Amino acid sequence: MQKRLFCSFLGAVYLLPLPSFGQTPKIPKQLDALVTAYAKAGQFNGTVLVAHHGKVIFTKGYGLANREWNQPNAADTKFRVGSLTKQFTAMLVMQLVEKGRLRLEGHVSDYLPDYPKANGTKITLHHLLSHTSGIPNVAASAASEAASRLPTTPQAAVRGFSALPLEFEPGSTYRYSNSGYILLGAILEQVTGRPYAQVLAENILQPLHMQDTGYDLPSTILPKRAAGYEKTAAGLVNAPYLDMTGPYAAGALYSTVRDLYKWEQALYTTQLLSEAGKAQLFTPVKNDHAYGWNTAQFLMGADTVAVLRHGGVINGFRAFLLRAPKDHNLVIALDNESNEYTPKISTMLLRVLYNQPVIGPEPEPQPPKP
Repeated sequence: MQKRLFCSFLGAVYLLPLPSFGQTPKIPKQLDALVTAYAKAGQFNGTVLVAHHGKVIFTKGYGLANREWNQPNAADTKFRVGSLTKQFTAMLVMQLVEKGRLRLEGHVSDYLPDYPKANGTKITLHHLLSHTSGIPNVAASAASEAASRLPTTPQAAVRGFSALPLEFEPGSTYRYSNSGYILLGAILEQVTGRPYAQVLAENILQPLHMQDTGYDLPSTILPKRAAGYEKTAAGLVNAPYLDMTGPYAAGALYSTVRDLYKWEQALYTTQLLSEAGKAQLFTPVKNDHAYGWNTAQFLMGADTVAVLRHGGVINGFRAFLLRAPKDHNLVIALDNESNEYTPKISTMLLRVLYNQPVIGPEPEPQPPKP
């Protein structure tokens, strides 16, 4: 679905260029003008960061982080990032693989003896990381919506889907599944003997000095936490409550654009993982999906640019991280009004860095009257 969306608007980019963007040397002004156009159209409310050749050249917040207190979004506003969490979970797994404590070809039952053997002896960590396990996606079920308001544990979450029949033979095809990453979180806890949040902090957040990133729980008093909103026919409303123990290792993190920049820059080094480990992390398996990342080729004029990307969608929030490793270019867009345009905006911002024409916001269809 995400891939079809990219194809649709990238195909239109050459048909509908905006001459007001993209041809002057003042790149930050072009970036600001582009995002401002989307913000004024009601299609973006959040914070963006753009890095060119590894250096941050633009960071700015748009709209409000909290409408009730009239607090603006800023570079240090903390957003829920949804499935960007999967990048961190995949990294934690690969770190333990390099230490010999996990094996990519190891089966679920090797690490969780209570997992039903019929499926646990067939599904490997490689299958879980690449969304090729066949485990049904728990977030896709109607029952999960009611349960999402209640706190849970990794063990209880795993029990909720472990006995379900597989949707396909492991390794045979690709289907996005939050369940697989929830299962990876449970395995990390079992092998390390520590909570997922602690494993994450000790192995990624603290070494990278990511003080503004963590496991988001409503009980925590978190300065500069953005509130999440959703659009309805009657206007903006507060997003439905979600207990973050449900998304867990598949989507429970919060972060800022600055911290995500630190994370992305570390991926150019061996501070977290060896070069061989990173090569495996970023190699697509099926459907252009690697371990916690999507791969793609973007046409930028006469050149083709290889990119790594991933989005995050969770009640009231959308996030998107897009990087072009060869040129050390990066775009991060974090939104707290559930706007679906973060992938498009991110791609347009990247096009500005390559001096390519872009398109601005298009009129949205009117929502049905209540």
